[in-house]
Amino acid sequence: MTTLLVAHGTRNPHGVTMIGDLAAAMAGALDESVRVAFVDVLGPTPEEVLRSLAQDERSDRGLGAVEPTIVIPAFLSSGFHVRVDVPAHVAASGHPHTTVTRALGPSPDLARAMLDRLLESGWRPGDHVVLAAAGTRDPQAQGEVRAAAAMLSALVGHRVSIAFAAPCRDGSGYPAVADAVARARRSGARRVAVASYLLADGLFQERLGRAGGDAVAAPLGLHPAVVRLAVRRRRHALLAAPASVGPRA
Repeated sequence: MTTLLVAHGTRNPHGVTMIGDLAAAMAGALDESVRVAFVDVLGPTPEEVLRSLAQDERSDRGLGAVEPTIVIPAFLSSGFHVRVDVPAHVAASGHPHTTVTRALGPSPDLARAMLDRLLESGWRPGDHVVLAAAGTRDPQAQGEVRAAAAMLSALVGHRVSIAFAAPCRDGSGYPAVADAVARARRSGARRVAVASYLLADGLFQERLGRAGGDAVAAPLGLHPAVVRLAVRRRRHALLAAPASVGPRA
């Protein structure tokens, strides 16, 4: 059984390293190798890795003998990349035995990780919190961001605002992070903390740092809860049939 962790991709070397470190942490917990692929910005793509795996295993084992591969989308909601891009890469690869798990988020584990990151950043009880997600036009993904915000609200003790690091150009979705911070101040907030609902460093995290918050949390990255969640997705996928190319619950 092979595991492939699929992330968005970033030009930020720290973000790329963070994804690699997440895969290494998963490998340590699972006692097996975990490969990495990216759907955007840089490679290798999931199609390339899956095709290579199938070719290598056929060469080693003989025609038709390909081990199942579990693909874990390292995304915090099931937007376009998870529901369209990843299955398209899987189908194009020709790999005959692939199971795609659900995205990492939303999850109570991630909400607790966000709270820990807020505490590390200097958040104080009573600070207004803006949950900053990447941004999506997908209604289902927006609903999942709202679910994540509700989970974080329960932990911080008040309703958190939602903002996008890359707000939708058509005006749908949520405002830019800087606008949400400014709106909170106009509404009377003395201090505003930005909770990063991002997995790794990159352009979007840089935008959070420039949004004017009094405290800006780091991305979720290698928080132990993220590692445990990714490992759990992998283990639960063993219960699924190994021939699917679409996301599974």
